[in-house]
Amino acid sequence: MAAEIMTKPQQRQPILLSRIEDDTQDVVTMAVFTPNEEGIITVSIDKSIRIWLKRETGQYWPSVCHFIESPCTTMFYSEEPRLMFVGQDNGNVDEFKVSEDYNQITHQRKYLAHQKQVTGCIFTHQNEVLVVCGKDKYITWHWTKNGQRFGGYQTPSQPMCLQYDHQSHYVFAGLSNGEITVLKINKNESQLITQLKGHSGSIACLCWDPTHQILYSGSSDKSIIMWDIGSNKGTAIELQGHTSKVTSLLYASHTQQLLSTGLDGMLVVWNMEIKRNETPVWQEGNQCIKCKQPFFWNFKQMWSDKTVGLRQHHCRKCGIAVCASCSSKRTTIPLYGFEFEVRVCEECYESVTEEQKAPTATFHDLKQSVIMLYPDWSKCRFVTSGNDRTIKLWDLKNIVTK
Repeated sequence: MAAEIMTKPQQRQPILLSRIEDDTQDVVTMAVFTPNEEGIITVSIDKSIRIWLKRETGQYWPSVCHFIESPCTTMFYSEEPRLMFVGQDNGNVDEFKVSEDYNQITHQRKYLAHQKQVTGCIFTHQNEVLVVCGKDKYITWHWTKNGQRFGGYQTPSQPMCLQYDHQSHYVFAGLSNGEITVLKINKNESQLITQLKGHSGSIACLCWDPTHQILYSGSSDKSIIMWDIGSNKGTAIELQGHTSKVTSLLYASHTQQLLSTGLDGMLVVWNMEIKRNETPVWQEGNQCIKCKQPFFWNFKQMWSDKTVGLRQHHCRKCGIAVCASCSSKRTTIPLYGFEFEVRVCEECYESVTEEQKAPTATFHDLKQSVIMLYPDWSKCRFVTSGNDRTIKLWDLKNIVTK
């Protein structure tokens, strides 16, 4: 366990406040702040639940270290009733009551929720409903008043993460096939609303903004998609700012900023106050729109023109199908979500002004392959954990601001 670290403030950079390292602890899969107390609650794949409280020395020491029967894969903590739900590798969810002084946890109930690993769980205190998903391709929901299972729904592929809107009773489940299942639940009944398709890789994280009714999804395909659920227009805006799997998403409603982290170690802060454009639908064709050269599957034209077929590419701004020669230019298009330089056709390259190239996101190196991110908006800070078995606490005041 290392001592507290205080770094010198840097302009528009997250400040590392503390680092918690314990040789006896494995990778932490989830961590949350303890309300009204300087501490955090963690669960780990070493089967441990720990509550770390900050001491006068500035160090964090565990006031609770409790081991359960299976590796902890996820956790949800509800502040008002002080209830903690721990999802496990064996498919069970254990419910615990946390004492007011955070020095004790009491086991309340076990939910036999799934046959395989639990990948997500959410508890809503208003409805007394626990929603759980697992690698057995099921979403289940339970009444926490008596532990009764209300119902279940089988998904097309493994659900990897969850979000729940307690007002509409909508469940959003990110699947391993890149789709998002939108489900409405009501006691023992469920209704499939839609399947959202846009990612090419497994969904790793979801974030729901109930005020604007917008869903954000992060994927192993390195992209983020903003789904405007409330407008009923089917608007989906893509954000490209990571070079590896996106692992966590947070929305700061008071500043209209989206925070994303990934296995690339980067924290990206997106300005969601500006008006963004939808990523164009890629057009398909048998030949380059510009030079009319055939693509490699167009055998008829290749034979008649006595030429070799070319590989098909797409302009990221207008979506037309072009060859490599006719899309040799690269530029950033932040208003379309592309913070890195991407392929565009000649005409689109000329149409993008310097003003339109202005970044709409800031990038911050956390020097950690982040697997989870959790906020404390009241103090403008967050906690991260990574594959390095290290927990880090950060001050966000310099970056989450108007």
